[in-house]
Amino acid sequence: MDLDILKQTAARRAVELVEDGMVVGLGTGSTAAFAVSVLAERVRLGLRVVGIPTSERTARQAEAEGIVLGTLAEQSRVDLTIDGADEVALGELALIKGLGGALLREKIVAAASERLIIIVDATKLVEQLGSHGPLPVEVAPFGWQATARALERLGAEVNLRAQHGQAFLTDGGHYILDCRFGPIARPAELEAAIDRIPGVVESGLFVGMASAVIVADEGGIEVLTPSAAP
Repeated sequence: MDLDILKQTAARRAVELVEDGMVVGLGTGSTAAFAVSVLAERVRLGLRVVGIPTSERTARQAEAEGIVLGTLAEQSRVDLTIDGADEVALGELALIKGLGGALLREKIVAAASERLIIIVDATKLVEQLGSHGPLPVEVAPFGWQATARALERLGAEVNLRAQHGQAFLTDGGHYILDCRFGPIARPAELEAAIDRIPGVVESGLFVGMASAVIVADEGGIEVLTPSAAP
């Protein structure tokens, strides 16, 4: 089955959780974009929500599709955030996010949310994080080379993310270092170690944050929770 169809299926299931009057965090990335479109369909049918976008790209899409937007300054709580993930570890449902470059805002909105619902296709499920790709780490541009060396001392192969021949800039004006650690056995410990490095703004490790993961594959939809995941 086409991956886009799987993403749309997961997005539709997640948007079913949105109720009238909710404040909804809007994730970033190809899967989250489907959720924004599905939510916009419900808005056009009369659903009233306020969306909190996690990137300028998501804000543009949501605004164009007719979703009323707000900010965390205006809203004291976020009822539900729907977002994608680059990898999901079975069991505790720890996540790697940030290949789309929005990990800082995604984590801020997720932390402010009552529930974080992750939507993925089954290819994103792994036994251990780091099995498929790098861990993005958002860093200050000043002295980023020193920050990279500190990450290397933790065991990573570090590459500065580039775009159009220049360093990729996040919405916050930061760089991203893509760090290949290999399989990550203890993500909470690694997250804490990374956060202690001067120059690190945020890491793409989301540990203990997902309320549920909605997984779409050719057999249908499966909903994983941290307590019920295999």
